[in-house]
Amino acid sequence: DASNRLCGMNKTVALDEIPYSPDGCELFQRIRELPAAVFLDSSFPHAQGGRYDIMAAQPAPEQPPSLRTGARQLECQAYFSALGEFHREHYAGIQPASQDIPFSGGLLGYLGYDTGNALHGISKSPATALPPAGLHAYDWCVVQDHLLRRSVLVTQPRVSARRRRDLLARVRQPQVRRTPEFGLHGSFVSNVDQPQYKCAFDRIQAYIQAGDCYQVNLAQCFSAHYSGDPWHAYRRLRAVAAAPFAAFLDLEDNNALLCLSPERFISLHGNHVETSPIKGTRPRYADQRADQLAATELRGSDKDRAENLMIVDLLRNDLGRSCIPGSIHVDRLFEIQSFPTVHHLVSTISGELQPQRSAIELLRDSFPGGSITGAPKRRAMEIIAELEPTARQAYCGSVGYISADGRMDSNIAIRSLQCTNGEVRCWGGGGIVADSQWQLEYQETYDKVGKFLEALEDLPKIQQITPPPG
Repeated sequence: DASNRLCGMNKTVALDEIPYSPDGCELFQRIRELPAAVFLDSSFPHAQGGRYDIMAAQPAPEQPPSLRTGARQLECQAYFSALGEFHREHYAGIQPASQDIPFSGGLLGYLGYDTGNALHGISKSPATALPPAGLHAYDWCVVQDHLLRRSVLVTQPRVSARRRRDLLARVRQPQVRRTPEFGLHGSFVSNVDQPQYKCAFDRIQAYIQAGDCYQVNLAQCFSAHYSGDPWHAYRRLRAVAAAPFAAFLDLEDNNALLCLSPERFISLHGNHVETSPIKGTRPRYADQRADQLAATELRGSDKDRAENLMIVDLLRNDLGRSCIPGSIHVDRLFEIQSFPTVHHLVSTISGELQPQRSAIELLRDSFPGGSITGAPKRRAMEIIAELEPTARQAYCGSVGYISADGRMDSNIAIRSLQCTNGEVRCWGGGGIVADSQWQLEYQETYDKVGKFLEALEDLPKIQQITPPPG
């Protein structure tokens, strides 16, 4: 065993080499049957910009505070303070395992968009399918580096030698686990029809004309009943729309969160903060000429550039609460990034975190991401709460980690499907500005998630004998 160890153990964590797996799904399946298994996935070959896979399961005995459904503003602020205190005390003194190891154990999971409503004092009938926040503390993980083609088991000192040996045996041995195939009981149905969408769109236009706001993100939710294992649905969607900030989270009561997000929310490495908002979308085409024309049109669109710039300004302001004055820069503006189903217009903003600020404070004071609210943020969120018929739950929140050593990365949980109580929900949205046209905005919601819906509807249907729970 000693001969397989990397550079041995530093003062805080042990690193053990394990066989590298180009497809992280195969490796994740070796730990998936363990409680609260989580897979942050960037290993699919078409996932532009992805480097690391992070996998964890079996949360530590000592767990961070939870946030109850329906929590109000002061309670939510107290939750983040308690989360910060837990991280400081539980991981005191832990140093980075290596510059090439982004996660050394720590907090990992999701923050739902509804947590953002609570943070900003916005009232919205809460959803009950998922808790507003689902962060667990993990004292071991598997990290794959696709650049170095290397995989390691990372264990903290509190992990016993026996447990570490058991984990090594598990992750080194391929497993075949049969679970029920995923299938829908019927087609997806939206929670709004075209007239209802147009009515909400017109209301937003009236707010914009009155000077109430500049941009509002408006989403619709598609839902269907299902049976079977959501992991099979994730594998199917991953083949259609791989993304660098994808994730699969096994949740309590056989629920799951499936995320194929192309968008980074906030990363923190050392004191360097970075965020990369997406604003501006065009569908991909099989015909190369048509596909190139779509990308060129997006690059030259005054409307999409203006929409993107609004969010860049908003995020500069958000980062300004936590970063050193004068350190915030727009590194890339209006960059075209192409993904399997869409082209996106992406900008990147960075800054240097103030010495007295923590990753959790940075997250709290920037949450939720401005690209999925609108501008100004709080007023846009109030309008979303007024016009969208159901709570967003995990959608447009964030999936990510805060490592024991303080490093952080997170996504915007777009292109996400929530599997709870026998129902799968998938949202699609887009930013509404003064010169938006409702038909085009309505179509954009389908451009973003239509391939997801089709991929699952194409699976063999499950004959529904009794209604699923919930």
